[in-house]
Amino acid sequence: MTVDNLQNMAVRSVALGLVAVGQTIVLIGGSLDLSVAYMVSVTAVSASFVMQGDPDRMALGIAVTLALGVGVGLVNGLVITRLRINAFIATLGTSLVMSGILNALFTNFTGSVPREFQALGYNALGPVPVAVLLLLAVVALAWYTLRRTRFGYHLYAVGGSAEVARLSGVRTDRVVVTAHVLCSLTAVLTGLFLVSRLRSGAPWVGPDGGYDLESIAAAVVGGTALAGGRGTVAGTLAGVLILAVVDQVFNEFEVNAFLKTLIRGVIIVGAVALYALRNRRDEEVF
Repeated sequence: MTVDNLQNMAVRSVALGLVAVGQTIVLIGGSLDLSVAYMVSVTAVSASFVMQGDPDRMALGIAVTLALGVGVGLVNGLVITRLRINAFIATLGTSLVMSGILNALFTNFTGSVPREFQALGYNALGPVPVAVLLLLAVVALAWYTLRRTRFGYHLYAVGGSAEVARLSGVRTDRVVVTAHVLCSLTAVLTGLFLVSRLRSGAPWVGPDGGYDLESIAAAVVGGTALAGGRGTVAGTLAGVLILAVVDQVFNEFEVNAFLKTLIRGVIIVGAVALYALRNRRDEEVF
């Protein structure tokens, strides 16, 4: 429980936390996104390739990555809603397309980001790292969006029952597309954070982090239902922190990495089982 350990754990939670917030949004809407890992890689590579270590190109690099995030999110959402393709298959296909493009054009670290941009990954305001403040800001914005806006209400309705929501006048397709755009943008933020830490982007930074399945796991541990209609970003943040604590403890004691993976799997299965048991009891009461 030293300050250094807590700071390290918090910073290591940022990348997964940002993606998990976006994943929570699409899961609440009854969808999911397996393309986030390669969206992270696309962002990291694009940002470093565009910036080329020049501070004057920072704004352009950020703008390009945000535009790419919006584009990928739109493609995912439109393929799911217009072509009626299952979200699992649609976003898996998108991730394979991005993987193919990245691996065809780049092999390893590409370009670089200027020292000023690295402040995102390394600077702090007092004892709190800037990256942690970014995560907290995204969590707060997502909480407000889900709990205080019409889009948030519609998202829960679509996740609960898309047909009932449609009959109630909700434009379900628009809600799902918006959710996927927001999810891709959180993956972009993760990519920008990682490239600020690594100082350069590479095609493997996203897949090696396992942000697709890890983000789903964190959301589920935090109480988000895979079937949609239920979940909170606060719960997802708690799920991210639980996984981060497990990683930190196992790293401190230098426990076998395979055992760490086993424990994480047990935690995920146990969390889902507890939620299922609680829901069954609630149904019996009513």
